[in-house]
Amino acid sequence: MLRGRVKHLMHCTFFISFIFLFLVFAGAINLDEKEKEYIDPWERYGIYGALILYALRLFTLLTIPQVLCNFAGLTLFNAFPGKVKLKGSPLLAPFICIRVVTRGDFPKLVRDNVTRNMNMCSTVGVENFMIEVVTDKAINLPKHRRVREVVVPPEYKTKTGALFKSRALQYCLEDNVNILADNDWIVHLDEETLLTENCVRGILNFVLDGQHQFGQGLITYANENIVNWLTTLADSFRVSDDMGKLRLQFYLFHKPLFSWKGSYVVTQVSAEKKVSFDNGLDGSVAEDCYFAMKAYTEGYTFNFVEGEMWEKSPFSLWDFMQQRKRWIQGILLVVHSKQIPVMNKIFLAISCYSWVTLPFSTSNVFLAAVCPIPCPHYLDLVCGFIGAVNIYMYVFGVIKSFPIHRFGPIKFLLLIGGALATIPFNIIIENVAVIWGVLGKKHKFYIVNKEIRIPVTV
Repeated sequence: MLRGRVKHLMHCTFFISFIFLFLVFAGAINLDEKEKEYIDPWERYGIYGALILYALRLFTLLTIPQVLCNFAGLTLFNAFPGKVKLKGSPLLAPFICIRVVTRGDFPKLVRDNVTRNMNMCSTVGVENFMIEVVTDKAINLPKHRRVREVVVPPEYKTKTGALFKSRALQYCLEDNVNILADNDWIVHLDEETLLTENCVRGILNFVLDGQHQFGQGLITYANENIVNWLTTLADSFRVSDDMGKLRLQFYLFHKPLFSWKGSYVVTQVSAEKKVSFDNGLDGSVAEDCYFAMKAYTEGYTFNFVEGEMWEKSPFSLWDFMQQRKRWIQGILLVVHSKQIPVMNKIFLAISCYSWVTLPFSTSNVFLAAVCPIPCPHYLDLVCGFIGAVNIYMYVFGVIKSFPIHRFGPIKFLLLIGGALATIPFNIIIENVAVIWGVLGKKHKFYIVNKEIRIPVTV
């Protein structure tokens, strides 16, 4: 099997070659030196038509910061780090609370994953830990010295009126509920999240180091039984996003410039209590994003945690779209919140508005063919670079999620082709989610289905 550094070098070579070939194919790099036919846009489309076409082309540039960070993150840091090695004894690690927040709609899933995650921690040799399940509805977990079930009372209200997951997370921090010391650590998981040996070692290294108060790592979605191949292949982009800009912002800047995810979150108790999840309605839809921006504002530092966790992509296209809709609505609320200074959310805002203006950017695919306009050469290069990086992220996501030694070369190539084939579908879903999210009611929290229903024959 190839070593990680050799794999990374091959990946970088392929990545740069892919960008070059894409630029040639798109016409941004002209190898035959043929002059393109000049079109006068002002004469052909009129003043207003030309202005609209150029404005639509410029919307694409909003993605530059995150595209550059994804490119840098995927090339500057080893994309195939291999097995995580412990840098200290698990016996010397501080106490770790693995906290799962759930509404209680999928009790069997929660019970099964609590058992699996507890066994995984024991396999790695972790001694100072517990698993805490925070739920709106009682799950009645089996009694165990390492398991604690916390039921949030229906009458509980936070000071600012936080709702949904924020409300449950804040309830855990109340003095009469919290049993953790300030120097303990919390690992936040979604109810379907599974630990791996690598991520447990990575978490141990992170808390033993103790230099940063917050951390996050990679989540992959193509493990064990795949429920929906379409959404799983579409989520290969998110895997690349974790390995790209998420790693870069934490390794290089130790700041959540573009925010972070709501799962595989590692926090020091004292820091989490000071930042708090009691952030009103605007901090209740994308509570992870608001929390990260608030912690960034208050001067806390972040780092990337080695090792991956496992989750599953949404089981249906409806859930996939609802998930994206909630994300865009929640992030918009954070971006527009007066409580977060502009300088702390500038990159998040640019990223968010590149998402909000996706319908305008997408229209360029059609308009470039129907209504071509002459652009400066550097603009063609930049737009081509953006397109190449975004397409390659689907390819890399497959490489990272579906190892060739596990699936074989033929199926591996078919999966890459499948991921590329999901791009039009993903663009359509994202566009619908954006329009619905911008126009719809924003203070709602949709829960996707996370439990596989086994049909019962009567």
